[in-house]
Amino acid sequence: MNRRDFIKNAALVSAGVAATPDWVKSAFAADGPLVVMAKDGDTVKLVRDAVNALGGMEQFVAKGQTVVVKPNIGWDRKPELAANTNPEVVREVVRLCLEAGAAKVKVFDRTCNDPRRCYTSSGIASILEGLKDNRVEVSQVDNRKFRKVDSPEASILKHGSYYEDVLDADCFINVPVAKHHSASGLTIGMKNVMGVIGGNRAVLHRRLSEALVDMNRVVRSHLTLVDATRVLVANGPQGGRLEDVESLGTVLASTDVVAVDTVTATLFGKSVNDLPYLQHAHEKGLGVADISRIQLKILNA
Repeated sequence: MNRRDFIKNAALVSAGVAATPDWVKSAFAADGPLVVMAKDGDTVKLVRDAVNALGGMEQFVAKGQTVVVKPNIGWDRKPELAANTNPEVVREVVRLCLEAGAAKVKVFDRTCNDPRRCYTSSGIASILEGLKDNRVEVSQVDNRKFRKVDSPEASILKHGSYYEDVLDADCFINVPVAKHHSASGLTIGMKNVMGVIGGNRAVLHRRLSEALVDMNRVVRSHLTLVDATRVLVANGPQGGRLEDVESLGTVLASTDVVAVDTVTATLFGKSVNDLPYLQHAHEKGLGVADISRIQLKILNA
């Protein structure tokens, strides 16, 4: 999709009832999972409005709980290049967890580039340090902390290894950035979970649809909040050129990772027909990828 078509399509989808796509008009009367789309505001407001529309962070985080907030920190790229989750989005999600009474909020990712550089370049480490709250733990992944999980129902990850901090957490909040991906078409919430698994992740792309369903069954996202404030429309997942970045000023959120990925995909002009892993997830009962069944609530600042 070229940049002009991307901008046109994103504007139509987020316009509301008057938008051209028929599914947007019918989504307001659907009876399936709710996806909230907050747009046209500052980042703090977008995040808070999206979460509040789902009942507030207290619906997901109870006092005294340990929470994992999982952004994309995979690449040695600055925030404006949109390869990683916007640090302001991450900070606001963490703040909401603290306000809800979390005893500990852990933030990490298994990076693709050098971890130290990724955490620094992304701006995520420094912005969370600025909170000056000892309940917030920003750490690089320790390879000794991957734990084997037996999943007899899995297609290919029957004995996969998963990060123990995720397995032991009371709440897992998935905070991906929406972007183009050369192998999978897009990377959003379901694929962001790859950052908490061990082993050779590259081989999983050979049977990506099955792998993503397997890992998302083990690691359930209690809340998925998608950063579409700045998105990569080409040359993902790493990017590196400002020409490939579009500013949408949008945040999407849902308790159904499949549904929110499905709605986010429409901003790129894609459907489940273009992203087989969403269709596979729907067929396996992981979530809803039938666009006609997904409720859409659009919030304009």
